Amino acid sequence: MNSIIDQINWDKADGGLVPAVVQDADTKEVLMLGFMNRAALEKTLREGKVTFWTRSRQKLWTKGETSGNTLNFVSLRINCNDDSLLVLAHPIGATCHTGHPTCYYREVTAEEQEWQTVTEPQFDPEQVYAGKT
Repeated sequence: MNSIIDQINWDKADGGLVPAVVQDADTKEVLMLGFMNRAALEKTLREGKVTFWTRSRQKLWTKGETSGNTLNFVSLRINCNDDSLLVLAHPIGATCHTGHPTCYYREVTAEEQEWQTVTEPQFDPEQVYAGKT
């Protein structure tokens, strides 16, 4: 596992964080963008649940630890510069904290130059996150 992790250019990114785009392994829909450090990737590979470094809380965060909506790790790709990751995963529940299946649920088209919501929420965030931080 270390040889895979050591091939990533951790020093190129600010604070040793690399962007990690998460894509549904089956549908190929982009679900979210997070940031991983070495520890987050090691935990993802070891435990099979996608884990990030949360910049706001300054700690490791496994997707779904509060909501129960997890991302089950399938595979990992790295870009040509060795400084960003594509994580393929099986989402269990909605990925976005807003209740939407993807964090990219708003769209602007050439015809409609206003944000349009393109998915329906799968849960009410006020109920899921009530009293949790």
